Order: sequence, then structure tokens, then C-alpha cells
Amino acid sequence: MKMSLEITEEMKAKAEVYHGDEICRDKFMLLLSEIGLPAGLLALQHIEECGYVKEVGFVWLRLRKEEKNEHRFDNNVVLRFDNVVTAYFEPKKIKKLTGVKAKEFLIWFPLCEIYVDVNDSSSLKVSNITFKTSAAGLSKSFPVSVFWSI
Repeated sequence: MKMSLEITEEMKAKAEVYHGDEICRDKFMLLLSEIGLPAGLLALQHIEECGYVKEVGFVWLRLRKEEKNEHRFDNNVVLRFDNVVTAYFEPKKIKKLTGVKAKEFLIWFPLCEIYVDVNDSSSLKVSNITFKTSAAGLSKSFPVSVFWSI
């Protein structure tokens, strides 16, 4: 898997930084909803630290070291998380994502981008969400409604 972007002290100084699982999950879900993505999208738990540099959209999450940081959604999408997850957030898009893999046909693919294709601008519920890998440009789309709850 690609190495996560380095979180420097300079970056931390510019960021809103939170510690503790409950507040970090709340802040992360709020941030996802603010950029137009479903709050249950990454379904992370055991977050020790999260940070957000608003001026550039950089986000990081440090997870407690677990044997397996995985989440299975109702549509059988399985995501696995490294101990550090980093990304840049834009409206309806997460890009330069590191630290997240998706399982497809028994193979784990590192994700690099997640975005919403809005079919009807009045409702995200009828939209698709696309997971893009860095592996030969593979991608897969699902209804956004799958990720509304965790």
C-alpha cells in the first residue's frame, strides 16, 4: 500500500486537531457531510487522533493499532484501514487517499479516490459513489444510499 502523506508539526500547527475516538468520529462524519459525502462512508473506529487543515482540505486520521481495522458494508464492500489514513477533501470528492484498501475478488486494492456522481442535483440519495484504485485505473460504483449509515 502507498505510504501515507507525512503529517508534519507545521501541518499540525495549521490544523484543527482532535483526540479520542468519539470526538474524532463525530468530527470526521461532520466533515464528510459538509463536503457532500455520506457520513458512514469510511466507518472508522478506534480513532486516536484526527486533523483537518481547512485551507488545503488535508485530513488525517490515526487509528489505534488493531489486528484488523476492517468494515463490511451491506453490499459486501469490505474496506481495510492502515493505522494512518490521509486524504484531501473537496466538495463530493476525496482524493490522494492513502491508508485504505478495498477487497474485490479476494484481492486488496489500494483506493486513491472516492467521489459522488450526482444524477439528480436535488438529492444525493439517487446518486452513485465511485471508488477508484491506483491499480490500472480500476473503479467501481455503488448507490450512495448504501453508505448513509454505519
